[in-house]
Amino acid sequence: MQHLPSYEIIRQRLLAAGLSGTQLTAALSAIHDSVDPDDQRIVITGMGVAAPLGVGVEPFWQQLLAGKSGAGPMTLYDMGDAAVRIAAQVPDFDPRNYMDAKEARRISRASQLAVAAAREAIADAGIEVTDDNRHRIGAMIADGSSSAIDTEQAVETIVTRGCAKVNPFYITLSLPNMPSCQVSIQLGLTGYNTTIATACAASTQSIGEAANVLLRGDADIILAGGSEAPIARLSLASFGAARALSMRNDDPQGASRPFDVDRDGFVIGEGAGVLVMERLSHAKRRGARIIAELIGYGTTSDAYHVTSPHPEGLGAARAMQMAIERAGITPQQVDHINAHATSTHVGDIVETQAIKRVFGDYAYNIPITATKSMIGHLTAAAGAVEAVTTILTLRDQIIPPTINLHNPDPLCDLDYVPLVARKATVNVALSNSFGFGGINAVIALRRWEG
Repeated sequence: MQHLPSYEIIRQRLLAAGLSGTQLTAALSAIHDSVDPDDQRIVITGMGVAAPLGVGVEPFWQQLLAGKSGAGPMTLYDMGDAAVRIAAQVPDFDPRNYMDAKEARRISRASQLAVAAAREAIADAGIEVTDDNRHRIGAMIADGSSSAIDTEQAVETIVTRGCAKVNPFYITLSLPNMPSCQVSIQLGLTGYNTTIATACAASTQSIGEAANVLLRGDADIILAGGSEAPIARLSLASFGAARALSMRNDDPQGASRPFDVDRDGFVIGEGAGVLVMERLSHAKRRGARIIAELIGYGTTSDAYHVTSPHPEGLGAARAMQMAIERAGITPQQVDHINAHATSTHVGDIVETQAIKRVFGDYAYNIPITATKSMIGHLTAAAGAVEAVTTILTLRDQIIPPTINLHNPDPLCDLDYVPLVARKATVNVALSNSFGFGGINAVIALRRWEG
């Protein structure tokens, strides 16, 4: 992934400064010779996951490959009279395994999940945070709807007990930047810190933008990803009113069915995914184990509608094209796509159209998987967890299945790896994320062969 300013921009600036001929050639040659190519490459050296199907990368991965579903009846909270009573919850999660019990009570579930995933990721990367390096390690953890359950409980407290009884920590636990801040606080990271909140595209954008932070030298290491805990009556009622959620309360494990003709909406989920990202030159200096390389990133806006994608998939297609071009590859070099694939009627059709627009007839040769068929839709965290899934696909050369795909929609006629995982040669893969408001984000990842 090459960072701007490009050599063409530098050349134009030198021309504007009056250099020409041999002076220009000598200046450009000197710049080229002084640039370490490894400074322009971004690699992933650690990963962490706290999501439906399990806490921890390897348990999560084995469940995915087995085609298990993380959806089930709601157990976290009382759902009252909510019409939708199913969700994809993180099983057996105890935040006290990752932080002080008192601290855990004062932060949101989204922050708790983020810290759990971040701790696994930084340990996986073999990084010890010290006084010498903490100021060069940053966090970019995306968040979306912030803390719906805490907002719901605060409002209920005001109505039933009065304003004086509201949790004094409500503001600091519900702000959307808190998962990123809590990762920095709990791990002692004093470097770059920010939050992207672009709905379902947020954590994919965090990964792409983290690469730019690293390339411009603002940090040596970034923990990038996303966290979301949207399960609450408020979220379920709103998504349900918008007819976005599956109503299969009697069949939660079969409810998320991307590309299937009988799909009726997504299953809301919670979780977190975190990648440790650094420049290749830095990873080499510290002797890191490299898992994969981020080679491209594209992001666009449909500017069309707050919930519906562009009907021809124009923005999604441009984001894929940008990622491919930035990676310096051809469409025919893409071996796999981890689709956004929410299991909504319009979304799955439009994504299929967008893939065909980018790849033409070659689209029929690309194995595509829908991780959300197994873990539901983690909204702002979805892209990060799906990036982890894509990297594991590159690592192990096996593609997880799209479960519940028994009756493919005739308008969704590509190879979606139905029902059973598939061994395959995967050197380059895309991971797609498309969010409310028309935000599209795509990353291109390459297998690391070292």
